[in-house]
Amino acid sequence: MASLLDIIARPSAVILQLSVVLGVIFVLLKVAQFYKERKKLIKALEAFPGPPKHWLYGHNHLLNTTKILNQIVSWGEEYPYAFPRWLGPVLPSLVIHHPEYAKSIFGQTDSKSDVPYKFLVPWIGQGLLNLDGTKWFQHRKLLTPAFHYDVLKSYVALMSESVKVMLDKWEKKNTERKSVELFQDISLMTLDSIMKCAFSCNTNCQTQGNSDYYIRAVYDLSYLVSNRIQTFSYKDVFYDLTHKGREFRDACKLAHTHTDKVIKERKMLLSSEKELDKIQKKRHLDFLDILLCTKDANGVGLSDEDLRAEVDTFMFAGHDTTASGISWLFYCLSLHPEYQQRCREEIQGILGDRDTIEWEDLGKMTYTTMCIKESLRLFPPVPSVSRYLSKPVTFPDGRSLPAGCQVGVNIFAIHRNRDVWEDPEIYDPLRFSPENSAQRHSHAFLPFSAGSRNCIGQQFAMNEIKVALALTLLRFELCPNPSMPPTLIQQLILKSRNGFHLHLKKIH
Repeated sequence: MASLLDIIARPSAVILQLSVVLGVIFVLLKVAQFYKERKKLIKALEAFPGPPKHWLYGHNHLLNTTKILNQIVSWGEEYPYAFPRWLGPVLPSLVIHHPEYAKSIFGQTDSKSDVPYKFLVPWIGQGLLNLDGTKWFQHRKLLTPAFHYDVLKSYVALMSESVKVMLDKWEKKNTERKSVELFQDISLMTLDSIMKCAFSCNTNCQTQGNSDYYIRAVYDLSYLVSNRIQTFSYKDVFYDLTHKGREFRDACKLAHTHTDKVIKERKMLLSSEKELDKIQKKRHLDFLDILLCTKDANGVGLSDEDLRAEVDTFMFAGHDTTASGISWLFYCLSLHPEYQQRCREEIQGILGDRDTIEWEDLGKMTYTTMCIKESLRLFPPVPSVSRYLSKPVTFPDGRSLPAGCQVGVNIFAIHRNRDVWEDPEIYDPLRFSPENSAQRHSHAFLPFSAGSRNCIGQQFAMNEIKVALALTLLRFELCPNPSMPPTLIQQLILKSRNGFHLHLKKIH
C-alpha cells in the first residue's frame, strides 16, 4: 500500500516542482522585462534636465497642494520645454510646459494615464473621458451630434433659468457689506442647469439645498474624488476600507441607481413609435434623448452600461469644470472694474431692455468672450492632463520618449510660459483680440485640451459661462474682498482652497 501511494504521489510532486520552477521563471522574465523597459525609459529621460530628486521621495517632498502649480511654472522657467517629475522612487513622468511639445503629444491618440483618472471609473465608468482605442472613437462619433449647435440652442434658455435662480438668491442676501462665498452657489447652479439639459429634470436643488439624493450623491462624489487625489490615496484595497472609501462606494450606488432608473423610464417611452415621434418633435431634446436615438452605421446604439457611463461622465465633467471657470472669471473681473464695466456695456448694448438671453446674442459678445478666454488662460479649470504613450514620440528638437512613458501636459504652466506670453501673470483681455490670436501658437491656449481628445463639451461650457456672466453683470457689480483672496489648489479641477469671496453691489 505504501509503495502504491509513493507511486501516486511522485507525479504530483513532480508537477508541483515543475509549476514552482515555471512560476519562478515567469517572475524572473517579468522582472527582466521591467528592468529592460525601465532602463530604456531612464536613458530617454536623461535627455531632459530637471530638478534634483530624492532617492525615495522623488520630487514629492518639494511640492505641496497649495504651491505645486507655481512650483511647476518656476521649474519650467529653469528647464525649457519639459522636465522629469518623479512620484516616489519608481514612477517618473515627463512634465510638458511648452506648446510645441504639447502639439506633439496631442497629435497622437494615446490613452489617459491611470492616475488620477482611474479614481473616477467606479463612478463614471468607461465613458468618453476614460475610454481609448476603437471604442473611444465609436463613442466620440456617436456623441458628437449631442453637441451640435442646433441642440445647444435650446439649452440657452435652460441655462438662463438656472442662473436667474442663483441671482435671486444673492439679491436676498446683504452682499454689499458682507462678502458672499460664490463657488457653492455657482456649483449648484451648474448642476441644476446640467440636470435640465441632460435629463429634462427640475431638481430645485438651488432653493432646497442638495436635498435630492442624486444631487447629494454627485456633490459627494466630486468632493471625495478631489480629496483622494489631494491625499494620494492610490491603493484601492486600502481606500475601500476607509470611511471615505465606504462613502464613495455608497454615493456611486446612489448615482447609478438614479441614472439607471432614468434610462429605463426613457427607453420605455421610446419603445412606442408615437412617443418617439413626440420626443423628436419637441422643442428641447435633452442629452439622454439624443444618446438613446443615435445609432452607428450598423444601426447599433449604446448599451445600457455605456449610456450610464456617458451620462455620468457628462454630469461630472459638465458641472464642476464650468463652476470653476465661472468662479475664477468673476474673481478676475472683480479685480478689474474697467474690464467688467466694458463687458456690462457690451451686454447692455446687445440685449437692450431685455433681461433674457437668446442664442444669437452669444456670438455678439466679442469683448466679453475675450475676457472669458483671458480668465481661462490664467485659471484653466483643468490645469493639467496626462497621457500614457502607446508608441514612441519624437519632439521637434530631436529628443524622444519610448512607448510606455507617462506624460503630463501642464496647461497651467503653458498658459504662463514667458516664451509664449508677455507678462503672463497680468490679466489682459486684448491678448485675445483677432490680430493677437492670429499670431499665437496653435497650442498656446489649451483650456479645453486639443487634438482628437479635446473637450467635446467646450461649446456647451462657453455658452453657459457667457450666460452666467451676462445675467450677473446686469444685476450686480462684482467687488473683491481683499482680506479673503482665493488660494489656488490643484485637484482634477482648479479650485480655491478657501472659496471665492466677493462683494456683490446691486445695480439699480
